[in-house]
Amino acid sequence: MAPPPPQSHRSPSPSQPSGKSEVSDLKSQLRQLAGSRAPGADDSKRDLFKKVISNMTIGIDVSSLFGEMVMCSATSDIVLKKMCYLYVGNYAKVNPDLALLTINFLQRDCKDEDPMIRGLALRSLCSLRVANLVEYLVGPLGSGLKDNNSYVRMVAVIGVLKLYHISASTCIDADFLATLKHLMLNDPDTQVVANCLSALQEIWTLESSTSEEAARERETLLSKPVVYHLLNRIKEFSEWAQCLVLEFVSKYIPADSSEIFDMMNLLEDRLQHANGAVVLATVKLFLQLTLSMADVHQQVYERIKAPLLTQVSSGSPEQSYAVLSHLHLLVLRAPYIFSSDYKHFYCQYNEPSYVKKLKLEMLTAVANESNTYEIVTELCEYAANVDIPIARESIRAVGKIALQQYDVNAIVDRLLQFLEMEKDYVTSEALVLVKDLLRKYPQWSQDCIAVVGNISSKNVQEPKAKAALIWMLGEYSQDMHDAPYVLESLVENWDEEHSAEVRLHLLTAVMKCFFKRPPETKKALGAALAAGLADLHQDVHDRALFYYRLLQYNVSVAESVVNPPKQAVSVFADTQSSEIKDRIFDEFNSLSVVYQKPSYMFTDKEHRGTFEFADELGNLSITAESGESVVPAQRVEANDKDLLLSTSEKDEGREPGSNGSAYNAPSYNGSSAPSTTSQPLADLAFPSTGISGQASASSLAIDDLLGLDFAVGTAATPSPPPPPPLNLNPKAVLDPGTFQQKWRQLPISISEEYSLSPQGIASLTTPNALLRHMQSHSIHCIASGGQSPNFKFFFFAQKAEAASIYLVECIINTSSAKSQIKVKADDQSSSQAFSTLFQSALSKFGLP
Repeated sequence: MAPPPPQSHRSPSPSQPSGKSEVSDLKSQLRQLAGSRAPGADDSKRDLFKKVISNMTIGIDVSSLFGEMVMCSATSDIVLKKMCYLYVGNYAKVNPDLALLTINFLQRDCKDEDPMIRGLALRSLCSLRVANLVEYLVGPLGSGLKDNNSYVRMVAVIGVLKLYHISASTCIDADFLATLKHLMLNDPDTQVVANCLSALQEIWTLESSTSEEAARERETLLSKPVVYHLLNRIKEFSEWAQCLVLEFVSKYIPADSSEIFDMMNLLEDRLQHANGAVVLATVKLFLQLTLSMADVHQQVYERIKAPLLTQVSSGSPEQSYAVLSHLHLLVLRAPYIFSSDYKHFYCQYNEPSYVKKLKLEMLTAVANESNTYEIVTELCEYAANVDIPIARESIRAVGKIALQQYDVNAIVDRLLQFLEMEKDYVTSEALVLVKDLLRKYPQWSQDCIAVVGNISSKNVQEPKAKAALIWMLGEYSQDMHDAPYVLESLVENWDEEHSAEVRLHLLTAVMKCFFKRPPETKKALGAALAAGLADLHQDVHDRALFYYRLLQYNVSVAESVVNPPKQAVSVFADTQSSEIKDRIFDEFNSLSVVYQKPSYMFTDKEHRGTFEFADELGNLSITAESGESVVPAQRVEANDKDLLLSTSEKDEGREPGSNGSAYNAPSYNGSSAPSTTSQPLADLAFPSTGISGQASASSLAIDDLLGLDFAVGTAATPSPPPPPPLNLNPKAVLDPGTFQQKWRQLPISISEEYSLSPQGIASLTTPNALLRHMQSHSIHCIASGGQSPNFKFFFFAQKAEAASIYLVECIINTSSAKSQIKVKADDQSSSQAFSTLFQSALSKFGLP
């Protein structure tokens, strides 16, 4: 019997191996210990195994030791077993041929008396992930699923999922899925049940794209008996498993309101759970269950408020931030419910900046007439915070509250006090907010200008603040005595100003001041135009040239363009669309809420998972109720969902929105190109006496210069001849994946609005009635959803005796009796004919 190797053979430092010579030494020492039963042999093996694992971890190739490691695995020491399994699993993927050497000892360990070794061996066997070893997995997995020990069964369930990813056909043929379903409903160990649920969901979701039987099994998984069985045992599950079950139950659609109340009563105590993940998963389920019940939905908000606020105040800052992010989402949807709890969102001195910033946003959201004074008073305290970013955010929060029309008088006084503080960053933020306030509340101009006039432009260095000050100098130059001279000094220092945004505002401000006080501003205007024409920044040069040509052409026209009569801005644009916010709400209890953006914006396609079509109209599900020609219910990838719901914006382009103001001066954002004015240049009344051709040429040149591309003198085109009659295939079939791909690739052919008959609106109590009606006209529905008054449908049709496909997005508002239709088609020439046919079918809906 060979003695253990001497300790002097050890490497002095595992992190600094000596290379090939050490690997050779390890190999010889392992060979000596193979099969050794001498006292201390296991301890020596441990030391050698640790060296091997250490070398493997830092990237040294120790695959030449594979045979010796396998021979040394004949031991009952669990620590040695774990290290050996780790080694084998690492090199089996790279060297599939070597994995064959492990099969015998792994299969032998799967029958060991110790359940821990059986489970570890089975896990390692399934983790080899070598296709040609699949046949050796079926037997141990079958035995593991029937093992008396719950740990072994738990490992075997996950092993089935691993086998499915290696060879799906082998997993299906072995009938493991039926065994998993049986274990899920009957196993006494809840961790085994949770693993079965997770594995079955993943496998049947992947299989349902190609197998109708799998699709039916997936629907059966979401049946009432299964859901109630899991809910009744939920208190036995671990925290992770409870979250898994709650997420699974959130996909279940209860039959009636009594079922909803039963489920909520059963899960009521989960809101008091100490684990924040369980609380958030329960909150998500409650919100989804009551979406169609407005009164109960509001009561749910009231009920979940206290548990969420408790989670915020307990735990780490990271947990507080995650819960606060979800609270912030709920506050934006129902601010009045949280308005009385605003003190919970006050910042604590020892909180991290990211938590404070989120609390400031929530204070802004919950502000109303009753609490504005207290909230603004608290925010003003933060303006003197040593944390400058938080001080800036607090000032912005005060301005946002003012723009919400809550106690404007007191807030304006506070902002003007900020302007008098001797802190540059406070003055800069306050100037930007005062500018926005004046755009919405012009009646405060006298008070604001009196304070702003005392601010020296030399003390304002930040570009946005300086641009705001210059805007006020130009806009209210008739009320500010020194405005022309301040602007003149700024023009003199033109070359020292590095921000294009400031130079653009300066050009416009000098022009406005010139129209109000010409003698005092004439010199400054000439200098500004000359400097602008020589400016290297393209936007500045273009604006200066535009102003110069306007003045050269007609001063009164220039004034009507640059300084027209203005109305107050009613609403400032939100940074996020309602559709984006609704998608984030659909992904409640996920990173989407923390990042404040839907998952498709920050995840790779392969990791996005799958879920139903959804947008602000409600949850849209693939329909399977329209007859045999409709494809079975399937899920669609998240990025495809985005393309499906947002393509209209991408294809049509976004028109510049009118914010309720008649203010026609161009607006700028940083160094971006000038935006289109609300009054098109094509509509301006240029004089045409004697120089009509020259005026037309001049206006065209200006249009070309600014990239506005206005069509001039476009002749009316004759209407095309009526298309031939269009026949559709009544048995057309289209799978969701192809629908998604075509919707993403094809441009919108037609976008129209139709009126529906009163009988049709009365018949639209559920989407199914319309689906059957349209199918009778050979127009099939692939997705539908929403609830009154808004319903949304996605239809498709196929041209008879041709492969041409027509895709339709149809949004119906029952209160206005209008339907918005967007058509995409393979054959663009027949789009109008199909649109006419679609309109005809829709108009007959509900009629006898």
